[in-house]
Amino acid sequence: MLTPPDGLPEDALRTTLRQEWGLDVAALAYRPVGFGSHHWEAVDIGQVRWFVTVDELEVKRHVLDEPLDTPFDRLRAALGTTARLREHGHPYVVAPVPTRDGAPLARLSDRFGVSLYPYVEGQSFEWGEFATATQRNAVLDLVVALHTTPEELRAAALADDFAIAHRDELESSLDGAGDVDGLGPYARPAADLLVEYAAPVRRLLARYDALVSTARTEPSRTVLTHGEPHPGNVMRVGDDWLLIDWETVLLAPPERDLWILSAGDDSVLGAYADATGTIPLAPVLELYRIRWHLADIAFEVSRFRSPHSGDAGDDESWKVLRSVLEHIATEPAGTN
Repeated sequence: MLTPPDGLPEDALRTTLRQEWGLDVAALAYRPVGFGSHHWEAVDIGQVRWFVTVDELEVKRHVLDEPLDTPFDRLRAALGTTARLREHGHPYVVAPVPTRDGAPLARLSDRFGVSLYPYVEGQSFEWGEFATATQRNAVLDLVVALHTTPEELRAAALADDFAIAHRDELESSLDGAGDVDGLGPYARPAADLLVEYAAPVRRLLARYDALVSTARTEPSRTVLTHGEPHPGNVMRVGDDWLLIDWETVLLAPPERDLWILSAGDDSVLGAYADATGTIPLAPVLELYRIRWHLADIAFEVSRFRSPHSGDAGDDESWKVLRSVLEHIATEPAGTN
């Protein structure tokens, strides 16, 4: 995210870091990196660097009236599984530092969840295509290791329910429902844009629902998945490759990770099948490709149906919303 969240004083964050982790912060700087969570670099009084992540629980809801405890519990389950992976011999996992009580994250007021990480110095990458075959194959190795995790390490993870967060708000927007005037500079343009692109969005939603029915018929294929193993969530430290941002961990079909890895390179799917004995299924790969687009659209719709100021983050979100809607409108069905 490009700007800090509203309603989170820096003093409150410092207090949480001290109370939950015993961290006395000497310096705290916001870092506009990633998308979906807020990040700070912290330096303690011993000059040790840390990485702080704050999640706005309101934007992590699946539906508008969901209690904020529910997205917090989802985060706790994902980060708890992440911590267990690291503790049991998965060195590629960048896991949260436990609180004094051993929890993987802390609650800061009703609205925010806070997690703390060791600061990792290494080479970072941007969202997009994998730059080299070496990078793609290295991440494939990490995904194979994750997908073959023993049952005892995945037992507490939540299962993918195939929900698209904010779908209720998206579907309301397609009908032009809701009074958005006065919410911010992008509220009315976004509402009009959704009505304009209602037909391709509805087509994609219907296709997604049909594919979900197919995916549910084979529950035995479920594995522990990262959810977003794209280059932006990869780091290289010396000769080692790491995966970061584990807030999306779920039990799911393997295609939840593979569709990103296999984009433009079907040899990845063959290598995965050779390594695991599981043959990736084209309809489930399509399901997760579609879900990525729908999730982007729904997230931005929710943002602009809430009060906003028109800051740099809103500007970027508007670009994303227009771009994805234009993309799905021009792509033939089944190729999204």
